[in-house]
Amino acid sequence: MENRSGDDFAPAWWLPGGHLQTLWNPFLRRRIKLDRRRERIWLADGDFIDLDWHGPHEPAAPLVLVLHGLTGSSSSHYVLGLQAQLAKRNWASVAINWRGCSGEPNLLPRAYHSGASDDLKEVIAHLQAARPLAPLYGVGYSLGGNVLLKYLGETGPTAPLQRAVAVSVPYRLDQCADRIGLGFSRVYQAHFMREMVAYVRDKQRLFTQQGASEHLSALQRLGSLDGMRTFWDFDGRFTAPLHGYADASDYYRRASSRYFLPNIRVPTLLIQAEDDPFVFRHSVPELGELSATTTLELHRTGGHVGFVEGMPHKPRYYLERRIPEWLAQPHMASRVDSTSQHEGFELKVL
Repeated sequence: MENRSGDDFAPAWWLPGGHLQTLWNPFLRRRIKLDRRRERIWLADGDFIDLDWHGPHEPAAPLVLVLHGLTGSSSSHYVLGLQAQLAKRNWASVAINWRGCSGEPNLLPRAYHSGASDDLKEVIAHLQAARPLAPLYGVGYSLGGNVLLKYLGETGPTAPLQRAVAVSVPYRLDQCADRIGLGFSRVYQAHFMREMVAYVRDKQRLFTQQGASEHLSALQRLGSLDGMRTFWDFDGRFTAPLHGYADASDYYRRASSRYFLPNIRVPTLLIQAEDDPFVFRHSVPELGELSATTTLELHRTGGHVGFVEGMPHKPRYYLERRIPEWLAQPHMASRVDSTSQHEGFELKVL
C-alpha cells in the first residue's frame, strides 16, 4: 500500500461540522499577499478573461491552472493559498478569473457558468502557446472543479493536462440546487443570489453607459431580476436561456460533471467531504462511475472548500498541503485500500 502520510486530514477540533469548516476561509482567514502579474486574454467571441500569474517565469517550470468557484475570483483565499504553496516548490501557477469576476464586468451578455468548458478550452490553448515546454496541471474548486471535470471528460485521452484535482464539486447541479435550499444552507443560497443578481446588474449598467443597446436588450428580454430566491429561479430565468439551454433542468443535465466522469483519462484526484453543506452525499459519484485514472478521496468532514486543520492561533490548510504533494507524484500509482476497491481506482473514506 502507498504511504498515506500525505493525505491524513486532521480536522480542526474548534471547527466542528461542515458549516464552520465552510465559513472559516471566506470570513476569518487572514489574506495572503502575493506578487502576481495580470494578463488579459481575448476570447474568440470578443470577450476577455483575466489571468493572474505567480511563481517562476521559467519556460519549463511546471504550471498549474487554478479555477475558482461561484462568485469567487483569483483573489479567493483558497486560490491565493494554493498559489503560495506551489511557488515554494518552484512551480508556476496561473489563476483564472471567469468572465466578469476580475473586478470588471465582461463585455458580452453571456456569463460564466458551471458548464463553461469552452472558455476553459481557450484558456488552456493560450497557456500551451505561452509555455509550450511547461508540464500543465489543473486544479478546480466547486464550480471550477465541475468545469474542469466536464472538460476532462469531453477531451478524454487528448486532454493536455498531466494531472488534475477537483475539490468540493457539485457533481449533480440539480441535486445541489435542491440541497442549498435546505436548513442553514439557505443562508449560502441567499448570499449567492445577491451576488449573482449584482453580477447581472453590473453588466446592465455597463451596457447602458456604453450605449450597447443590443446587449442590454438581450439581458432585459430574460425578465426581471426581482424575486430571485433559488438557483432554480436564477438558472431558469438567466443562465439557461442566456447560454443556449432549454431551461434549468436542461442546463443542469448537460453541465453536471457527474455524467462526464467515466471518460476522464488524465490522472485525477477528487476531494470531497460528506458534510459539504452544498452537496448531498448521494450526489457524490459511486465507485463504478469513475475512470481507471480517478481517485475519490471522501472525508467525513471538511465542509465546502474548507478542510481546516491545526489550532485557532495557527490554522493549517489541508488542501494546500495535499494538492501540491499529489500533483508532484511522478506517476499514477495503482493503489489498494481496505475501505473499498474497484479494479484500478479507489474510494478512500477518511
